[in-house]
Amino acid sequence: MRHVMLILMISLTLLGGCQKADQPRVSAKACLDLANAYYTNGLYQASVNQYLQYLNNYRPKPARVANTYFTIANIYFDRLNDYQKALEYYFKVKYLFPQSPLQKEVSKKIVSCLERLDRSQDAVRVMEKEAALDTAEIHKSRPGAVLATIGSHKITQGDLDFEISKLPPYLQDQFKSREKKKELLRQLILQDLLYESAKRQGLDKDKDVIEGVFEAKKALMANKLLQEELKNKVKIDPEEVRLYFKANKDKYAERDKKGKIVRHKTFAEVQQQVAQDLLAEKQQEAYQQLADRLMKAEDVHIYEQRIQ
Repeated sequence: MRHVMLILMISLTLLGGCQKADQPRVSAKACLDLANAYYTNGLYQASVNQYLQYLNNYRPKPARVANTYFTIANIYFDRLNDYQKALEYYFKVKYLFPQSPLQKEVSKKIVSCLERLDRSQDAVRVMEKEAALDTAEIHKSRPGAVLATIGSHKITQGDLDFEISKLPPYLQDQFKSREKKKELLRQLILQDLLYESAKRQGLDKDKDVIEGVFEAKKALMANKLLQEELKNKVKIDPEEVRLYFKANKDKYAERDKKGKIVRHKTFAEVQQQVAQDLLAEKQQEAYQQLADRLMKAEDVHIYEQRIQ
């Protein structure tokens, strides 16, 4: 019995020692201040670690835990571009704290993470549908002799012509000769080879690549929407061009070295330039109207006085 009591006393002593050692040595405020200081000074992973230490040591109330998980998730998302880890902590807020007022924002962030990781089911379905349409279009609109093969992949004359057609007009003129087309073909082949090599090395999962792909996709979608909006709303007729010229004659006049007008050009001489200027002006006006409408719909507020 004495042996058992001794073991029990030793166990209680050790247990008491562990509990005492586990007590935080600094205040919760000091712990959070340090986490914030890490973040302010760009030590983002250290900031995350400090926030986790705060959660482990101080056992805050559920609302504070949810807010801290959300902060950690945002650090991974916005600063470290680690969308897997960001997703982990957004999910913790979503499923462990369903009553949190952060739920709406968390859901948006989860979608953003999945989009960047190319794991959104809706995004995948859309991409598969678009890929199928694009593939059909390739076979229909890019025929021609096979110029090169990369394994089973073929590059046709139609593919080469299509790549040239996507270039700005002033660059297209540079690819009229056979030699220049051959150079472009070699560039396309090398691009495919580099892409496949990068995939084999797992670079498609690289954080910078994922972020870059998402930003490129976002820019392409925004430009596509802008093109559609402007195409439907911006139209000019010959009479408008003539009236614009009459109202801006001095703009198209010939001037001497001092800027003095020496001759007013005729409408026929500058008609094309006038039409381009009027179109650009209308496009800018339509763009501004679209921007104002979208900002108003999304309740955007810009605090210009805070810009440093």
